[in-house]
Amino acid sequence: MKTFEELGISENICIALSELGYEFPMPVQEAVIPILLSKKTDAVVLAQTGTGKTAAFGLPILHQIDLANRNSQVLILSPTRELCVQIADDLRDYSKHVAGMKILPVYGGASIENQIKALNGGVHIIVATPGRLIDLLKRKAAFINHVSTLILDEADEMLTMGFAESLETIMEFLPKEERNTLLFSATMPGEIAKIARKYMNSPEEVTIGTKNAGADNVSHVCYTVMQKDKYLTLKRLCDYYPDIYGIVFCRTRKETQEIADKLIADGYNAESLHGDLSQSQRDFVMQKFRNKHVQILTATDVAARGIDVDSLTHIINYNIPDEIDLYTHRSGRTGRAGRKGISIAIINPREKSKIGLIEKKIGKKFEKALVPDGREVCKKQLFALIDKVERVEIDHKEIEPFLEDIYRKLEWLDKEELIQRFVSLQFNQFLNYYKFAPNLNADDVKKTSELVRKSSGKQGKYDDDNFTSLFINIGNRDGLYTSSLMDLISKETGIRRLKFGKIDIYKNHTVFGVSKDAVDKTLSAFTDTYMDDRQIICRLDEGNTDRKIDFDSSSAPTRRSGRYAGNSRAEFSKKRKDFKDRTGKDSRKKKK
Repeated sequence: MKTFEELGISENICIALSELGYEFPMPVQEAVIPILLSKKTDAVVLAQTGTGKTAAFGLPILHQIDLANRNSQVLILSPTRELCVQIADDLRDYSKHVAGMKILPVYGGASIENQIKALNGGVHIIVATPGRLIDLLKRKAAFINHVSTLILDEADEMLTMGFAESLETIMEFLPKEERNTLLFSATMPGEIAKIARKYMNSPEEVTIGTKNAGADNVSHVCYTVMQKDKYLTLKRLCDYYPDIYGIVFCRTRKETQEIADKLIADGYNAESLHGDLSQSQRDFVMQKFRNKHVQILTATDVAARGIDVDSLTHIINYNIPDEIDLYTHRSGRTGRAGRKGISIAIINPREKSKIGLIEKKIGKKFEKALVPDGREVCKKQLFALIDKVERVEIDHKEIEPFLEDIYRKLEWLDKEELIQRFVSLQFNQFLNYYKFAPNLNADDVKKTSELVRKSSGKQGKYDDDNFTSLFINIGNRDGLYTSSLMDLISKETGIRRLKFGKIDIYKNHTVFGVSKDAVDKTLSAFTDTYMDDRQIICRLDEGNTDRKIDFDSSSAPTRRSGRYAGNSRAEFSKKRKDFKDRTGKDSRKKKK
């Protein structure tokens, strides 16, 4: 492996790279830098986002700048404001020991007057978004007729965002001769090939990895769930990966905001990024995300373009993109700088064919995984907590004065019980949440529905020879329906393949049949079970047709002038929502 000095980078720039922590060139840099330093040539470079492309083109062009010449000599076009600023910042960092180097980012959302003033003072390198640059060119505030190097960064993104016409306009202002063009892209769609043919002269082609392939250090995982269970699946995956730092991609601005709002309401550290936000709002959200004050960012593809964060652990595709190339861009935002990354697709059964198309495109297979159940999630969270305990730094000097009293206070507890109490203090709420967690895997849900259909009988009557009718005091009002009831009974009894008869869910209660050999275990399983402050009562069904009072007298909410005794409507609705969140079910049918 060569050093930057061995590639031909000057001493001043190498010092800056060393200060930035750059020890050795990345593969794309090692391949591209010698070509651009040795000759003036056009080049098409295909490499995934986050593989070090900015330094690959940035370091050679810094060498080629004539500092005595005040004309703009290099133009770098970027699809987004965020990427534009990032490139300019990186170039400034690389050249901080090169006296007199002037680099200016120009983009929409910032003061155009300040940009014009800076251009009038002379700028060696312009980094620009197409829209703002065209505005400056038409005002005759920017002059690019002396540009000797044009760089199109994230070229496929620019075309996807509809900048093809803008590129045509900008090309008219550039010199026709004595100009070389460098095109950097993650994928090689047909439009990129057209640009190469039209505007480039026998370009060198450098491909890092395989054309249109996914990054080598990104693993791809697919979870198949019913459409209505996608949000619950997202929540569960966020819990299953306690240290997640990632982006959740949604299809629309509305969905992006709704998912973020739900995550925030459910206690997750989340924010949204979409086109309805002002520039100042976008900047604020991105600053928090880069500083890791936000753990989960929901975003549309357009809004996420230009996000340059190296340490993302996960990309979650809440919806599979319609254009398969977009999946490559999404997944390429994790697994950067030699780190491992995970790209997750949450799909419904109808979207399975899209996974096959993506696999062909990226040359990798998805791991077809099952959504973890509540026990698996709790185990992951618990050991994440224990890991934090092991790693915590102890300030002995500060806590020493308190330890004697603490030891005396806890001396009646042995080590095992102390650990149990500590874990319970930190973890009870989490365990309770997942106590009734449903199975979210689509294939299993389908099998459960089929089992209910078959066991119910064509006439919808109880089979007295095989099943016994039981009564339980939860129902429609609690957000319960067939699958969640079956999950609840199966988990409470511990009977994995419990057979059910007909299930009738009413407003305040449910009558259901279970196989006769499971009756005793079902009844005993609910001897001390609570939902919030209400005891769940399960007993033999007495065949009563009048079931207005379904709760035991100590906890029944009786009606008084439109309110419930001890519970407002809002409080009772919250209890129903809490149960629905735990079970993932909502039995209320939409009005047609």
